[in-house]
Amino acid sequence: MSSTSGVRPRTPLAARIAARAGGGALRVALVLVALFWLLPTVGLLLSSLRSPADIASSGWWQVFTAPAQLTTENYRALLANEAITDSLVATVLITVPATGLVIVIGAFAGYAFAWLDFPGRDWWFLLVVALLVVPVQVALVPVSKLFGAVGIFETTLGVVLFHTAFGLPFAIFLLRNFFAEIPRELLEAARLDGAGELRLFTRVVLPLGGPAVASLGIFQFLWVWNDMLVALIFADAQSPPITVALQQQVRQFGNNVDVLAPGAFVSMVIPLLVFFAFQRQFVNGVMAGAVK
Repeated sequence: MSSTSGVRPRTPLAARIAARAGGGALRVALVLVALFWLLPTVGLLLSSLRSPADIASSGWWQVFTAPAQLTTENYRALLANEAITDSLVATVLITVPATGLVIVIGAFAGYAFAWLDFPGRDWWFLLVVALLVVPVQVALVPVSKLFGAVGIFETTLGVVLFHTAFGLPFAIFLLRNFFAEIPRELLEAARLDGAGELRLFTRVVLPLGGPAVASLGIFQFLWVWNDMLVALIFADAQSPPITVALQQQVRQFGNNVDVLAPGAFVSMVIPLLVFFAFQRQFVNGVMAGAVK
Protein backbone atom coordinates (compact mmCIF):
# COMPACT_ATOMS: atom_id res chain seq x y z
CA MET A 1 0.00 0.00 0.00
CA SER A 2 1.61 3.21 -1.13
CA SER A 3 1.41 6.27 1.05
CA THR A 4 0.63 9.67 -0.47
CA SER A 5 1.38 11.66 2.70
CA GLY A 6 3.79 14.51 2.10
CA VAL A 7 3.18 14.54 -1.66
CA ARG A 8 1.74 17.80 -2.93
CA PRO A 9 -1.06 17.44 -5.46
CA ARG A 10 -0.06 18.65 -8.88
CA THR A 11 -1.82 21.74 -10.14
CA PRO A 12 -3.44 21.22 -13.53
CA LEU A 13 -1.61 22.83 -16.43
CA ALA A 14 -4.64 24.90 -17.40
CA ALA A 15 -4.93 26.29 -13.86
CA ARG A 16 -1.25 27.27 -13.81
CA ILE A 17 -1.53 29.01 -17.18
CA ALA A 18 -4.64 30.86 -16.00
CA ALA A 19 -2.93 31.95 -12.77
CA ARG A 20 0.08 33.30 -14.64
CA ALA A 21 -2.11 35.04 -17.18
CA GLY A 22 -4.19 36.53 -14.38
CA GLY A 23 -1.07 37.88 -12.67
CA GLY A 24 0.17 39.40 -15.89
CA ALA A 25 -3.23 40.90 -16.66
CA LEU A 26 -3.33 42.40 -13.17
CA ARG A 27 0.06 44.03 -13.66
CA VAL A 28 -1.01 45.43 -17.02
CA ALA A 29 -4.22 46.78 -15.48
CA LEU A 30 -2.31 48.43 -12.62
CA VAL A 31 0.14 50.02 -15.05
CA LEU A 32 -2.75 51.37 -17.14
CA VAL A 33 -4.44 52.80 -14.06
CA ALA A 34 -1.18 54.44 -12.97
CA LEU A 35 -0.66 55.97 -16.42
CA PHE A 36 -4.24 57.22 -16.50
CA TRP A 37 -3.79 58.71 -13.03
CA LEU A 38 -0.61 60.52 -14.11
CA LEU A 39 -2.12 61.79 -17.35
CA PRO A 40 -3.18 65.22 -15.95
CA THR A 41 0.31 65.71 -14.48
CA VAL A 42 1.94 64.87 -17.82
CA GLY A 43 -0.46 67.16 -19.63
CA LEU A 44 0.28 70.03 -17.25
CA LEU A 45 4.02 69.49 -17.62
CA LEU A 46 3.86 69.52 -21.42
CA SER A 47 1.57 72.57 -21.37
CA SER A 48 4.06 74.40 -19.18
CA LEU A 49 6.71 73.76 -21.85
CA ARG A 50 4.67 75.24 -24.70
CA SER A 51 4.24 78.82 -25.78
CA PRO A 52 0.93 80.64 -25.11
CA ALA A 53 0.19 80.67 -28.85
CA ASP A 54 0.62 76.90 -29.13
CA ILE A 55 -1.53 76.33 -26.04
CA ALA A 56 -4.30 78.47 -27.50
CA SER A 57 -4.20 76.79 -30.90
CA SER A 58 -3.95 73.08 -30.02
CA GLY A 59 -3.86 70.51 -27.23
CA TRP A 60 -0.78 69.47 -25.27
CA TRP A 61 -0.64 66.08 -27.02
CA GLN A 62 0.48 67.85 -30.21
CA VAL A 63 4.03 67.94 -28.81
CA PHE A 64 4.39 64.26 -29.75
CA THR A 65 4.06 65.18 -33.43
CA ALA A 66 5.75 68.60 -33.13
CA PRO A 67 8.40 68.40 -30.39
CA ALA A 68 9.85 71.74 -31.56
CA GLN A 69 7.05 73.40 -29.59
CA LEU A 70 8.80 72.60 -26.32
CA THR A 71 10.51 75.57 -24.71
CA THR A 72 11.69 76.68 -21.28
CA GLU A 73 10.63 80.30 -21.75
CA ASN A 74 7.62 79.81 -19.49
CA TYR A 75 9.82 78.83 -16.57
CA ARG A 76 12.04 81.85 -17.21
CA ALA A 77 8.92 84.00 -17.04
CA LEU A 78 7.93 82.22 -13.85
CA LEU A 79 11.25 82.97 -12.18
CA ALA A 80 10.87 86.61 -13.29
CA ASN A 81 7.39 86.85 -11.71
CA GLU A 82 7.96 88.05 -8.16
CA ALA A 83 4.39 87.28 -7.11
CA ILE A 84 4.84 83.58 -7.83
CA THR A 85 8.36 83.23 -6.45
CA ASP A 86 7.46 85.11 -3.26
CA SER A 87 4.39 82.90 -2.87
CA LEU A 88 6.55 79.77 -3.08
CA VAL A 89 8.74 81.11 -0.28
CA ALA A 90 5.66 81.99 1.76
CA THR A 91 4.27 78.49 1.23
CA VAL A 92 7.50 76.93 2.49
CA LEU A 93 7.51 79.23 5.52
CA ILE A 94 4.00 78.05 6.35
CA THR A 95 4.21 74.37 5.47
CA VAL A 96 7.51 73.44 7.14
CA PRO A 97 6.73 74.90 10.60
CA ALA A 98 3.14 73.64 10.54
CA THR A 99 4.32 70.15 9.69
CA GLY A 100 7.19 70.16 12.17
CA LEU A 101 5.07 71.44 15.07
CA VAL A 102 2.38 68.83 14.46
CA ILE A 103 4.96 66.03 14.37
CA VAL A 104 6.79 67.15 17.53
CA ILE A 105 3.74 67.99 19.65
CA GLY A 106 1.78 65.01 18.34
CA ALA A 107 4.65 62.61 19.11
CA PHE A 108 5.04 63.86 22.68
CA ALA A 109 1.29 63.80 23.28
CA GLY A 110 0.90 60.38 21.66
CA TYR A 111 3.60 58.94 23.91
CA ALA A 112 1.99 60.50 26.98
CA PHE A 113 -1.45 59.10 26.15
CA ALA A 114 0.02 55.67 25.38
CA TRP A 115 2.47 55.10 28.25
CA LEU A 116 2.16 57.75 30.97
CA ASP A 117 -0.39 57.66 33.75
CA PHE A 118 -1.97 60.99 34.68
CA PRO A 119 -5.39 62.04 35.99
CA GLY A 120 -8.13 61.94 33.37
CA ARG A 121 -5.93 60.45 30.66
CA ASP A 122 -8.70 58.47 28.98
CA TRP A 123 -11.15 61.38 29.13
CA TRP A 124 -8.60 63.75 27.63
CA PHE A 125 -7.94 61.27 24.83
CA LEU A 126 -11.68 61.00 24.14
CA LEU A 127 -11.75 64.78 23.85
CA VAL A 128 -8.93 64.63 21.30
CA VAL A 129 -10.83 61.99 19.31
CA ALA A 130 -13.97 64.16 19.45
CA LEU A 131 -12.03 67.06 17.93
CA LEU A 132 -11.44 64.97 14.82
CA VAL A 133 -15.03 65.57 13.71
CA VAL A 134 -14.87 69.36 14.04
CA PRO A 135 -14.82 70.82 10.50
CA VAL A 136 -12.45 73.63 9.64
CA GLN A 137 -15.29 75.84 8.41
CA VAL A 138 -16.87 76.00 11.89
CA ALA A 139 -13.77 77.67 13.35
CA LEU A 140 -13.08 80.23 10.65
CA VAL A 141 -15.12 83.10 12.13
CA PRO A 142 -14.28 82.67 15.85
CA VAL A 143 -10.59 82.05 15.15
CA SER A 144 -10.49 85.09 12.87
CA LYS A 145 -11.83 87.24 15.71
CA LEU A 146 -9.36 85.70 18.15
CA PHE A 147 -6.39 86.24 15.83
CA GLY A 148 -7.52 89.78 15.17
CA ALA A 149 -7.70 90.47 18.90
CA VAL A 150 -4.16 89.23 19.53
CA GLY A 151 -2.74 90.82 16.38
CA ILE A 152 -1.81 87.77 14.30
CA PHE A 153 -4.60 87.90 11.73
CA GLU A 154 -3.28 87.90 8.14
CA THR A 155 0.17 86.80 9.26
CA THR A 156 2.25 83.72 8.57
CA LEU A 157 2.18 82.88 12.26
CA GLY A 158 -1.61 82.82 12.26
CA VAL A 159 -1.75 80.39 9.34
CA VAL A 160 0.85 78.13 10.97
CA LEU A 161 -1.03 78.09 14.29
CA PHE A 162 -4.34 77.34 12.59
CA HIS A 163 -2.92 74.40 10.63
CA THR A 164 -1.11 73.13 13.72
CA ALA A 165 -4.22 73.26 15.87
CA PHE A 166 -6.35 71.37 13.35
CA GLY A 167 -3.62 68.88 12.53
CA LEU A 168 -2.92 67.86 16.14
CA PRO A 169 -6.06 65.77 16.86
CA PHE A 170 -5.33 63.38 14.00
CA ALA A 171 -1.61 63.35 14.81
CA ILE A 172 -2.19 62.49 18.47
CA PHE A 173 -4.76 59.84 17.58
CA LEU A 174 -2.50 58.19 15.00
CA LEU A 175 0.71 58.23 17.02
CA ARG A 176 -0.92 57.22 20.30
CA ASN A 177 -2.41 54.11 18.69
CA PHE A 178 0.91 53.25 17.06
CA PHE A 179 3.00 53.82 20.18
CA ALA A 180 0.56 51.77 22.27
CA GLU A 181 1.43 48.68 20.21
CA ILE A 182 5.09 48.77 21.27
CA PRO A 183 5.76 45.80 23.62
CA ARG A 184 5.65 46.87 27.25
CA GLU A 185 8.54 44.49 28.04
CA LEU A 186 10.81 46.51 25.75
CA LEU A 187 10.04 49.74 27.59
CA GLU A 188 10.39 48.10 31.02
CA ALA A 189 13.79 46.72 30.04
CA ALA A 190 14.92 50.20 29.02
CA ARG A 191 13.69 51.60 32.33
CA LEU A 192 15.60 48.92 34.23
CA ASP A 193 18.73 50.03 32.37
CA GLY A 194 18.23 53.50 33.82
CA ALA A 195 16.52 55.24 30.89
CA GLY A 196 14.30 58.16 31.84
CA GLU A 197 11.10 59.05 30.04
CA LEU A 198 12.78 61.52 27.67
CA ARG A 199 15.58 59.10 26.81
CA LEU A 200 13.05 56.29 26.44
CA PHE A 201 10.99 58.42 24.09
CA THR A 202 13.88 59.55 21.90
CA ARG A 203 15.93 56.33 21.85
CA VAL A 204 13.26 53.63 21.81
CA VAL A 205 9.78 54.89 20.95
CA LEU A 206 10.62 57.33 18.15
CA PRO A 207 12.87 54.92 16.19
CA LEU A 208 10.18 52.23 16.38
CA GLY A 209 7.50 54.73 15.44
CA GLY A 210 9.44 56.16 12.51
CA PRO A 211 7.06 54.84 9.81
CA ALA A 212 4.04 56.32 11.59
CA VAL A 213 5.80 59.66 12.05
CA ALA A 214 6.78 59.70 8.36
CA SER A 215 3.20 58.92 7.32
CA LEU A 216 1.92 61.73 9.53
CA GLY A 217 4.48 64.14 8.09
CA ILE A 218 3.41 63.33 4.53
CA PHE A 219 -0.29 63.80 5.31
CA GLN A 220 0.28 67.08 7.12
CA PHE A 221 2.65 68.43 4.47
CA LEU A 222 0.23 67.67 1.64
CA TRP A 223 -2.72 69.16 3.51
CA VAL A 224 -0.96 72.42 4.36
CA TRP A 225 0.78 72.82 1.00
CA ASN A 226 -2.40 72.31 -1.02
CA ASP A 227 -4.67 74.30 1.30
CA MET A 228 -6.41 77.33 -0.14
CA LEU A 229 -9.34 78.06 2.19
CA VAL A 230 -7.31 78.78 5.32
CA ALA A 231 -4.62 80.62 3.35
CA LEU A 232 -7.21 82.77 1.59
CA ILE A 233 -8.63 83.94 4.93
CA PHE A 234 -5.67 84.05 7.33
CA ALA A 235 -2.60 84.64 5.16
CA ASP A 236 -1.08 88.02 4.46
CA ALA A 237 -2.55 89.44 1.27
CA GLN A 238 0.86 90.87 0.34
CA SER A 239 2.64 87.49 0.54
CA PRO A 240 0.04 84.75 -0.02
CA PRO A 241 0.85 81.05 -0.47
CA ILE A 242 1.14 79.57 -3.94
CA THR A 243 -2.48 78.38 -4.10
CA VAL A 244 -3.81 81.88 -3.46
CA ALA A 245 -1.21 83.49 -5.74
CA LEU A 246 -2.23 81.28 -8.66
CA GLN A 247 -5.88 82.06 -8.03
CA GLN A 248 -5.09 85.77 -8.07
CA GLN A 249 -3.21 85.35 -11.34
CA VAL A 250 -6.27 83.72 -12.89
CA ARG A 251 -8.54 86.50 -11.67
CA GLN A 252 -6.29 89.38 -12.69
CA PHE A 253 -4.58 88.01 -15.79
CA GLY A 254 -6.80 85.36 -17.32
CA ASN A 255 -4.56 84.98 -20.38
CA ASN A 256 -1.31 84.75 -18.40
CA VAL A 257 -1.03 81.04 -19.15
CA ASP A 258 2.74 81.18 -19.63
CA VAL A 259 3.02 81.79 -15.87
CA LEU A 260 0.01 79.81 -14.66
CA ALA A 261 0.99 76.51 -16.29
CA PRO A 262 4.55 76.25 -14.91
CA GLY A 263 3.43 77.74 -11.58
CA ALA A 264 0.72 75.10 -11.21
CA PHE A 265 3.15 72.34 -12.15
CA VAL A 266 5.76 73.50 -9.62
CA SER A 267 3.05 73.74 -6.98
CA MET A 268 2.02 70.17 -7.71
CA VAL A 269 5.41 68.54 -8.25
CA ILE A 270 6.90 69.56 -4.90
CA PRO A 271 4.36 67.53 -2.85
CA LEU A 272 4.90 64.64 -5.26
CA LEU A 273 8.65 64.76 -4.64
CA VAL A 274 8.07 64.79 -0.88
CA PHE A 275 5.76 61.80 -1.15
CA PHE A 276 8.15 59.76 -3.28
CA ALA A 277 11.07 60.69 -1.02
CA PHE A 278 9.28 59.17 1.98
CA GLN A 279 7.36 56.50 0.07
CA ARG A 280 9.09 53.57 1.76
CA GLN A 281 8.42 54.92 5.25
CA PHE A 282 4.82 55.69 4.28
CA VAL A 283 4.19 52.14 3.04
CA ASN A 284 5.85 50.68 6.13
CA GLY A 285 3.65 52.78 8.36
CA VAL A 286 0.47 51.77 6.53
CA MET A 287 1.43 48.07 6.56
CA ALA A 288 2.38 48.18 10.23
CA GLY A 289 -0.94 49.75 11.11
CA ALA A 290 -2.79 47.14 9.03
CA VAL A 291 -0.99 44.26 10.72
CA LYS A 292 -1.54 45.64 14.20
